[in-house]
Amino acid sequence: MKIFKLPILKSLWTQKPLYRTFHGHPKLLASDVYSQYQAVRRGEQEIPKYFNFASDVLDKWSEIEKAGKRPSNSAFWWISGKGEEVKWSFEELGFLSRKVANVLTKVCGLQKGDRIIVVLPRIPEWWLVNVACMRAGIVLIPGTSQLSAKDILYRLQASKAMCIITDDTVAPAVDSVASECQFLKTKLIVSKGSREGWLNFSELYKNQSADHSCVKTRIEDSVNIFFTSGTTGSPKMTEHSHGSLGFRPLLSERYWLDLTPSDVIWSTADTGWILTSLTSVFDPWVFGSCIFVHQLPQIESATILNTLCRFPIDTLVGVPTLYRMLVQNDLSSYKFMNLKHCMSGGEPLNPEVMEKWKSQTGLDIHEVYGQTETGIICSVFKGMKIKPGSMGKAAPLFDVQVVDKNANILPPGQQGEIAVRSKPIRPLGLFSEYIDNPKKTAESERGDFYVTGDRGTMDEDGYFWFIGRDDDIIISSGYRIGPFEVESALMEHPAVAEAAVVSSPDPLRGEVVMLNTGHNHFIHCAGFSLSTSLPDHSC
Repeated sequence: MKIFKLPILKSLWTQKPLYRTFHGHPKLLASDVYSQYQAVRRGEQEIPKYFNFASDVLDKWSEIEKAGKRPSNSAFWWISGKGEEVKWSFEELGFLSRKVANVLTKVCGLQKGDRIIVVLPRIPEWWLVNVACMRAGIVLIPGTSQLSAKDILYRLQASKAMCIITDDTVAPAVDSVASECQFLKTKLIVSKGSREGWLNFSELYKNQSADHSCVKTRIEDSVNIFFTSGTTGSPKMTEHSHGSLGFRPLLSERYWLDLTPSDVIWSTADTGWILTSLTSVFDPWVFGSCIFVHQLPQIESATILNTLCRFPIDTLVGVPTLYRMLVQNDLSSYKFMNLKHCMSGGEPLNPEVMEKWKSQTGLDIHEVYGQTETGIICSVFKGMKIKPGSMGKAAPLFDVQVVDKNANILPPGQQGEIAVRSKPIRPLGLFSEYIDNPKKTAESERGDFYVTGDRGTMDEDGYFWFIGRDDDIIISSGYRIGPFEVESALMEHPAVAEAAVVSSPDPLRGEVVMLNTGHNHFIHCAGFSLSTSLPDHSC
């Protein structure tokens, strides 16, 4: 085992860039990590009662590495954009995450089933904490760095989280509300300095032992909770299990990412989204692929394009806003090093953007569709005919249909609500429940289906087409904005008697929240209030 000096994990940043030393082993997955689950996929064995992604997948890849059966590429590859870099093998990821697991259990006193909120940007510590939580059986609740103090207060109180990990940017907001959070016991900060009332993550981490035994978790045990906005009330706590996030890709095989141990995948999604958990944690590592991360303080076209030219990235995943930005450039002047597969999700992508990207790069954009509650349930898979504007076909494990208000399946071409069959057997991949909200959980079911709240159609070939939300949810650059949250923030101002929030079309972000014409004078008295009560993407 190679031992690293780790002042804020710094030495792992400093390795020289590794460009193309990747070797193809496309059949490796089926003969190694997948082999023990072949009978489950064929329906010959029951789904196992116990499963933990860290021990049953990541540690298995570590063993394969030690045996010299895996390509020499990294499991994790991070760059800051300012010259800092880190690469970890699966063995190193295991070693480092065990140290973090000891911080959480021995220093913070967290136990299996306890909840922790993690609000960090795209930095390596976010991935270490994810794996450490799996090892310790701790439930991780991710949040975007754009959360306001009010958002953080609600999440801490609703989740009863006992610990929060964040950085210098978000720590002041946490401090402003911490006294109102009776369950919060420990605050960890990822910082080069110190802050009163906080434990320094890096100082604790570097002094910890890597001797840690992974806990035994049942497949239905909670692994992640995501807060998702609705049209009424506060965001709901959407619970996912070790089975729905970690075991699911072992059954669905390579259907939507189509990765191998030789591939490098880059997802630009926010760390607070389930899309990051799917495309930058669980699914790629099931395949033994390398997860590439750019810190990306700002999403800028030049940075994205230059990164694709400099690094051997095979697969790119982004929200439609990303591609809308990129096609505004002269793409013919960029020579991508290794890009072969482009994917878009979070909201519909304009067909004209797909056509422009294809004409200038020679690459198709494959759309995927899903929700926080479902993960990916539709996709345009590799090798499928692309119908611009379509979300593709139903993914393996899911029976996706278009239904009417009585849960009757509608024929092709008829508009209804997109739904996933959840009875008599709930598909692995679907969320467990809205925690502490049985009413909303029940309302999400209609007959034998979980209903998404999205309207659409299915054509004769089985392709799904998105029409719009069945409610008033606003989707802006991939972020879900609940009108109720914005209306509540507006109503806090004494000058507002009533408020109604709807979306306005935007060519780049899809939809935005915009002040109604004729009320611009209100910006001067209310702008500051909104920016402190809401995340940036909601203002």
